[in-house]
Amino acid sequence: MSVISSPSQASPADAGAELCPPDSPALIDASCRLPLVVLFLAAAVWLVIGSAFALMASLKFHAPGFLADSAWLTYGRVHPAGLNSMLYGFCIPAGLGVALWLLARLGHARLARPGLVTLGAVCWNLGVALGISGILAGRSTGFEDLEMPAYAARVVFLGYLMIVLWAVLTFQQRRERQLFVSQWFLFAALFWFPWINSTANLLLLTFQVRGIAQAVVAWWYSDNLLVVWFGLVGLAAVFYFVPKLTGRELHSRYLALLTFWMLILFGSWGGIPRSAPVPAWMPISSAIATGLGLITIIAVGLNVYQTLGGQCSKLWSHPSLRFIGFGVVAFVVVGLIRAAGALSEVSHATQFTWFTVARGMLNSYGFFTMVILGAIYYIAPQLMGAEFPSAKLVTAHFWTAAAGILLFVVPLAVSGVVQGLKLQQPSIPFADIAHGTLPFLRASTTGDLLIALGHLMFLANLAGLVIRFYRARVASAWASATAQIKPVEARA
Repeated sequence: MSVISSPSQASPADAGAELCPPDSPALIDASCRLPLVVLFLAAAVWLVIGSAFALMASLKFHAPGFLADSAWLTYGRVHPAGLNSMLYGFCIPAGLGVALWLLARLGHARLARPGLVTLGAVCWNLGVALGISGILAGRSTGFEDLEMPAYAARVVFLGYLMIVLWAVLTFQQRRERQLFVSQWFLFAALFWFPWINSTANLLLLTFQVRGIAQAVVAWWYSDNLLVVWFGLVGLAAVFYFVPKLTGRELHSRYLALLTFWMLILFGSWGGIPRSAPVPAWMPISSAIATGLGLITIIAVGLNVYQTLGGQCSKLWSHPSLRFIGFGVVAFVVVGLIRAAGALSEVSHATQFTWFTVARGMLNSYGFFTMVILGAIYYIAPQLMGAEFPSAKLVTAHFWTAAAGILLFVVPLAVSGVVQGLKLQQPSIPFADIAHGTLPFLRASTTGDLLIALGHLMFLANLAGLVIRFYRARVASAWASATAQIKPVEARA
């Protein structure tokens, strides 16, 4: 990979660090194994749980009486439960697991305090379990992407700090002093989440701001999480795995730097709709920042395309690259959609419709989740020293997930445009407009079903790999122990 910055004048501390020999990949993987197994395996479980909730919520549009007798399983509870299971159960912890492995590998240093990182991962998942239970019990905060009750949010935040503290120490103790592209993105992401999460929780749940300021803070948090944090971690994985798995250098470190600074400086401004009852400068600034996102899209697309040498067929050379390539395409498409949505003519026809749901799904699942899945499909065998039990299941997961995303996003996007155009015609009754979306919703339910099936494949394959590894370790330990006992018995 290309270097972002050359090492400056070496300080005595740097000189001492350079004298330390780099740790071998085997030692690095061994240090990362336990915490990453906990993070990845728990994330896979939450992914299945989240897809089950999402499927329940989707079915309720066609059959309102489905599970209606249970207050815990009404749409107003299963929908945020599914969303938070995906965001906080899978996306963030899986992204942290990938970040830990990349920081250790790029720094040529073992993960610092893997036992405490594992404890942090357990704490995080305990907080998510408390949060999802609280949402199902009716204690949701009501703020999108931040629905978990305050008591659960504190446990989640503590788990994040326990993980990130040792990630930063791993970065500081790196044996390779030069900084690579991905390290810039990951290091910024490590600090970005605690800043935005603590700020949003303090202003919305602890020292509550009043009136429309609550909506502004909620929009700010969602955009920082879904655009900036997802962008930093997802693109860090893209800029590492695309060059590594294709055997080519990253095309341009300057384009990567441009991408980094555009995300940092302008990525968090968006999210405020034009119709928001706030001072005019807020939605205008949001629209300008969203439009500037085109620069980020062009920089990423050009950098990846040139890294591939203009041969996109190389994305099929490795199973992980298929997921990552799909994620890059989704990143470009959702960026173009966001930029188009900044135009008032477009936003008037798409806001308050299913179009925004399709766009959010394409960003969080089509881009980030697919990239992280591709990274896990590469990292997990490195940790275990063995391939997945079923290579065909990996391929089947890709095609199932890709088909599910398209069946979810495309019908809802089309439905949103049709819905928005009809809403501008007062002569059409609202009930007729709502009824007209049912065929599109049925298609999206099929997409949800395929995505859930893919998640089951992923969990089964990952669990099979972990079980195979630890079963072999137990068998080896047992054989070693009994080998020392048998000679004693023979002499007796």
